[in-house]
Amino acid sequence: MSFLDTLGLALPIVQAPMAGTATPELAAAVSNAGALGSLGLGSSDAAGARAMIDALQGRTNRAFNVNLFAHRRDTKDAAVEAAWLEALAPSFARFGAAPPTSLQPVYRSLAEDDAMMALLVERAPPVVSLHFGLLDAERTAALKGAGCLLFATVTSLDEARAAKRAGIDVLVAQGIEAGGHRGIFDPAAPDDALGTLALTRLLVAKAGLPVIAAGGIMDGHGIRAVLDLGAVAAQLGTAFVACPESNADAAYRAALMSTAAEHTVMTSAISGRPARCLANRFTALGAEIAAPTPGYPMTYDAGKALIAAAKAAGETGYGAQWAGQGAPLARAMPAVELVATLAREMEAA
Repeated sequence: MSFLDTLGLALPIVQAPMAGTATPELAAAVSNAGALGSLGLGSSDAAGARAMIDALQGRTNRAFNVNLFAHRRDTKDAAVEAAWLEALAPSFARFGAAPPTSLQPVYRSLAEDDAMMALLVERAPPVVSLHFGLLDAERTAALKGAGCLLFATVTSLDEARAAKRAGIDVLVAQGIEAGGHRGIFDPAAPDDALGTLALTRLLVAKAGLPVIAAGGIMDGHGIRAVLDLGAVAAQLGTAFVACPESNADAAYRAALMSTAAEHTVMTSAISGRPARCLANRFTALGAEIAAPTPGYPMTYDAGKALIAAAKAAGETGYGAQWAGQGAPLARAMPAVELVATLAREMEAA
């Protein structure tokens, strides 16, 4: 059975999960349009995840994807955290605020979150996708036993091979062009920074699993290009940020639709893991700080606090405005209209 038939999809399009930006309304609209809508649950606890899944299922009876983080938490280091907070202190002071006195691991990995695992097994979403790594054999077997199709983001052939050994069903080939967090399993390891086209073709030829291409794809022409390379679908994230159903705030939307979209950078300063973002005041600040980050997700605790302090003072240039290199091609339209447009462009291509 083909990938599309397995999930009952009419179109080889996956809306990227985008934790904090994707909403049940967005995912449902995409699924109802014949593509695969997704929810990013990595920033939620089990109760929040249940509410989002309930809201999504109340709007669609089609297949959908829920995405979780499977990271290995970095070790807390009090000295590194103190140095990082000291470096951020002048920026906090600029907005009449003080940095946190300590940093907490604000996001839990599915690898250690029993309540989230129990929820997923109970609700058995059609697709569970993993970012930042893989699960152990017991958790993988539990999800597969519940009937979930398992996706995993990979950035290299080595990660793809590990995913196949772990029982993953479908690979999401994340090129260096992609917006948001780089899905590399070990951020301390060398990163070959493969582009979407090279990575997609490499995995199609050598990984032995279906491949979804992700990174820099914004229109039907891009989708057709990766399908011609052997991908079973394309995953688009930045393309859906400007949809009215997304949770992006006004500043994020304005930046995406302006010349600011022409410049993205990879930064670890916001969360502690490399992520592609629109160049803004936070990415510039990160480039100036010589101190090492406190690791993921502790750095995010400080990042979120600084973003909130800046926003409260009317400064929106510190937002985590994740975007891929195709950002200048973003279009503001309802999700159902965007999916239909992508389908027409794909057919024309």
